[in-house]
Order: sequence, then C-alpha cells, then structure tokens
Amino acid sequence: MIEKLRKTWKPMPVTVILGVLAAYYFGITGAFWAVTGEFTRWGASLMKMCGVDISKYSYLKLIHYKGTILTRVDGVMILGMFLGMFIAAALSNNIKFRVPQSMVRVFQAIIGGIIAGFGARLAMGCNLAAFFTGIPQFSFHAWIFAIFMGCGTYVGTKIISLPLFQTKMVMKKNRNGKSKYTYQAKNSDMKNKIYIAIGCLLVILLFVHSFRMQLVLGMASLFGLLFGFLLEKGQICFTSGFRDLWLAGRTNMMQAIIAGMAISSLGTFSFILFGRTPLIFWVGPNVVIGGFLFGVGIVIAGGCETGWMYRAMEGQVHYMLVGLGNVIGSILLVLVWNKIAPVMVYPYPKVNLLKTFGYTGGLAVTYILLGIAFLLTIWWQRFFFKKNKQ
Repeated sequence: MIEKLRKTWKPMPVTVILGVLAAYYFGITGAFWAVTGEFTRWGASLMKMCGVDISKYSYLKLIHYKGTILTRVDGVMILGMFLGMFIAAALSNNIKFRVPQSMVRVFQAIIGGIIAGFGARLAMGCNLAAFFTGIPQFSFHAWIFAIFMGCGTYVGTKIISLPLFQTKMVMKKNRNGKSKYTYQAKNSDMKNKIYIAIGCLLVILLFVHSFRMQLVLGMASLFGLLFGFLLEKGQICFTSGFRDLWLAGRTNMMQAIIAGMAISSLGTFSFILFGRTPLIFWVGPNVVIGGFLFGVGIVIAGGCETGWMYRAMEGQVHYMLVGLGNVIGSILLVLVWNKIAPVMVYPYPKVNLLKTFGYTGGLAVTYILLGIAFLLTIWWQRFFFKKNKQ
C-alpha cells in the first residue's frame, strides 16, 4: 500500500476520479471546481493592501470578491489543494527545492504566467472552469475556449522552439567521485516524514477552522485536499496534454482528460436535475481571445493552473514564479475589464446547451462533441507518426 502511494499513478483512472469528485463538489457545495477566480481575489487583496480603491472595478463584483481566503469556499478549497499536493509530493519523495538554471526560464515563467492569467480571466475560466469543469456545466463558451486554447497551445509550441528559448545543459563532475546515495536516501526519508507530519497538522487546522465556520467550507476543504492529492499523484497537467499532442503525438493525457469530462458531465447533469444551477458564461470575442492567450501562455510558462500548483508544492521555484505571473495577469485584466467588457463580453449571449437543445438533447450533444474530440486525438496520433515516418 505504501509503495503504491509513493509511485506516480496512471492519468486515466486519476482523471476519471477527478471527474466524479468535481461533479460531487458541484452537487454538495453549489460551486464548481475552479482556481483562477480565487487567484484574482488574491490579486484584489494585494491591490487593496497597496492602497488602490478597488470599488470601481466591476470585475471584482462579478466574481463576488468579499471576505477572506478562510471564509470563501474557493479559498479553503485551494488551501486544501495545496496541502493535498504537498502531502502527495512528500509521500513520493518528490519535494526538493529547485531553482531555474537560466534567466530565460525565469522570463518564461513570469511572462507565460501573466499571459495565461490574463487570458483565463478574460475568458472567465482556465483549464478547469472553462474546460474540465466548464464543459460538464453545459456552457457552450467552454467548447469555444477549448478550441482556441488548443490553437494557442499549438502556437505556443512553435514559440518555445525558437532559439531564444533554448538553453544549454552544463554537466558538473563530482569532486571526489564517491556516491552519496545512501546518506541522501536516509536524510530524504527523514525529511519526508517531517513534511508529511507538517502537512497533516495543517490539514487538521484547516478542517477544524472550516467546519467551525460552516459545513460547506469544511466540505470544500476536504474536496480540495482530494483534488490536490490526485493531481500530484497522477501528475495531471493540461499543458502537457496539448503539448504532447503537437510535439510528440502522444495522446494518453488528453484522452484521460476527455474521459474525466465525460464522467463529470453525467454526474453534473444529475445534480442539475435535482436543482443545482450550472454556471453559464458569455459566448463572445473574449472567449476566443482569452482561450488563445491562455493556450499560448501555459506552454510558454510550462504549466497550466493545476500544473504549476503541484509543481510549486514539489519545490520548483520556476512554477512559483508562474503562479505569481498568473496573479499579475489577473490584476491586469481587472484593470481593463470596465473598458473591454461592454464591447467584447456583455452584448453576447450566454448559451446553455441544456436550454438550447433540451435536457436530453444537451447531454447528447455534449457526449457527441466529447466523442469527436476523442476520435480526433486518435486521428492526430496516426497522422503525426505517419508524417514523421515519411
């Protein structure tokens, strides 16, 4: 059992479980699994600390900015995610402080993170709210986002292939040529036990606080813990799902993500029948531009929202910088929203597939589109290898 917890898990079963959990999270809390909205609220808090009058920014009212990270459902859920990722990384002996080896990587992390953060909030969602959980919410804007995010990731792969982003690897020789493996293994094992103990203590504190506040917050923190643990164990990264398609013709991650959405769609549909209200967003130019920018940004940065989170918990400074860039990008979007929304967002309709095609028809359309997406991954893999063989 312990050995299984230490190993990386296959993406297919992990994304299926995540799909089930996302549906139940929606059914129990009434919220949908998302992260960049909360990161935007973090940005608003930073603006407030710097003396900025945030009352004039309508975007913050749109995303219900109020309270603190410990009194918001999304806030405690994300804290739970970070803790779950931290514990999973400790169990896998995967926590190690790693600093970027070149300024090029620092540039990629921050600039890519800013582009992705701005694009996500412009489109009203990231790889979760406008893709993995957005499609099961039956919001048509999520399908538009998915298409243009895919286009953006393709362009992103071309950008990172430029000489500017290529760095040289430098090999260093051990001074005495002796192995320190035994000592490092023992030392690392002790550190992991300490990390796990710290993580468990923080989990207990979060749960006690959340449940004392209200039941919904307690459940949100529990779901966050499960989300984070599974993401790290499965190394689930939506960036790699797209990037692997374009660069290597690999479809494992993307097919797993599609399977997770298929499961989540059915669960979400069931809760909607019982009275839960899905979150539907505008289908305007903001989704097209935002999705494209998000796709470009996550490839340049090297990770999506969930990807940078668990890698940051593994001690990779590069992805901590990506997270910082995300918050900065969301702040920039807040600053310009009042000017662009009346032109790019508000005049356009919110399209709910369940209302457009009826409940049965909306569910059928979603599964047909997911099936087409799955078949396209198979076609692309065959086309990719045939092309490269020639």
